Amino acid sequence: MLTSVETTDDNVDFDSKNEILIQTQNLFLRTGERELLSDISLKVSKAEIVTLIGPNGAGKSTLLRVLLGIIPSSSGSIYRKPKLRIGYLPQRTVVDPVLPLSVSRIMNLTGNYSKKQIETSLEETGISALKDKPVFQLSGGEFQRVMLARALLKNPELLVLDEPVQGVDYMGESELFKLIENLRKSHDCGVLMVSHDLHVVMASTDRVLCLNQHICCEGQPEVVTQHPEYLRLFGLDAGSALAIYSHHHDHKHHISGRLT
Repeated sequence: MLTSVETTDDNVDFDSKNEILIQTQNLFLRTGERELLSDISLKVSKAEIVTLIGPNGAGKSTLLRVLLGIIPSSSGSIYRKPKLRIGYLPQRTVVDPVLPLSVSRIMNLTGNYSKKQIETSLEETGISALKDKPVFQLSGGEFQRVMLARALLKNPELLVLDEPVQGVDYMGESELFKLIENLRKSHDCGVLMVSHDLHVVMASTDRVLCLNQHICCEGQPEVVTQHPEYLRLFGLDAGSALAIYSHHHDHKHHISGRLT
């Protein structure tokens, strides 16, 4: 069996079309007798948004950690573009409210970034006015934008986002997904994202992978929502499939919720 490797070997049978940022072949992860991930083959290319969906316990966050090298796989191969710059937004970041952390301070916790770099990242995510605000006073949407701004500090070629809209109200979800799409364009980066928000995310992604330990189905959103495995996994039938959601209105809201 192959082991998990980061390789640039031209003889390895990886897809060379477009610019592949990360790709796996026949990836497995086992813990004792339990198989957490089974025969995962996927790829993310430059400027592409790929979204992982699936039920709780399907292995979505685990797969991201394997791709990032946080957890070693049991077998299979991983290719990462040489010197690939990755910005990572983890699923849960808990900040103790007794810690006197400002937004600017939390931006520097994982690296030594210049004031200009921090200001630019906060501006890109629409929260530059919050740079001196205590982190524990942020709303859910504001906090997720701070975490996204932190991920941008590395000038990423690949953004890896684990539930980026958690703790965000329904109105804010669409705006945050729109921001992610704009960042993909402005940074010309790939995006690999985990989400449960099927209605919104189906309108905000290029390709969907439906995961339940293995890849049940994959493809463009319009195709996946009609696939029998997708319908079975989410307890739907062909007549009740979730509509692909597209959000339009004639006004804008600040991230605090007020009209602008």
